Amino acid sequence: MLDMETIMLKGIRINYQAKTMQPVQFHKADLVFVTQYGDRLWYIDLEGVNDRHLLAWFGQSEDIAVVVRADSIDGDVWEGMGYFHPNEPNNAAAIRGAGELYKL
Repeated sequence: MLDMETIMLKGIRINYQAKTMQPVQFHKADLVFVTQYGDRLWYIDLEGVNDRHLLAWFGQSEDIAVVVRADSIDGDVWEGMGYFHPNEPNNAAAIRGAGELYKL
């Protein structure tokens, strides 16, 4: 059985390469939880990412690990580890979760 839950996001900050938390500007972002056979996975889908430098950096880097902090439109804050996958031609990206995403 497959179950999906989608949460709209209003803000995202990422930490990578031991840098401080950096905001990611976007037009639309959704946090998606997918539960199948008892496993709960998560990812964030970002559209309208206009920071071409950020997308290009992750497109050329072998280290795409990030710590992500996401704020939902409902006021919830989520934090966890993931991998930043840029989609430069479409000004988009996905953050694929690595482990659990914690609600703070």
